[in-house]
Amino acid sequence: MARTSQANVALIIEIDDGDDLTAFISVANEMVTELCTNSGYSDTRLELIERWLSAHFYTNYKPRAKAEKAATVSETKQDATDLGLNSSFYGQTAMRLDTAGSLASHDKAVVDGNAGTPAFIFLGTLTDEQESLLDLT
Repeated sequence: MARTSQANVALIIEIDDGDDLTAFISVANEMVTELCTNSGYSDTRLELIERWLSAHFYTNYKPRAKAEKAATVSETKQDATDLGLNSSFYGQTAMRLDTAGSLASHDKAVVDGNAGTPAFIFLGTLTDEQESLLDLT
């Protein structure tokens, strides 16, 4: 069950009318549950981390305006100058709230391509022909 709510996320980021943050909150909840619950944080701290992560994932969907101009109607969107959670102010804040460093450590592994590399294990017996094709000798 999510620790935060759309109303709490709306306290830190402007949400467009009609947008439902359920998907973003769910992703943030999964990450916080997996990476932060063993850090000894209070429920309040876990909710804050989840709130800021939810806002980060929402900005991936709807980038924030970096600059706006009214006279000739112009808008410049924020663009990612970094990867992962560092790509938004909200992701950076979530990592700062996680003083144990679990989010930062996981984020670095993901950005570096070292998070959960899949492996294949064959539990059968290869024929001589298959073995020669794989050159296992």
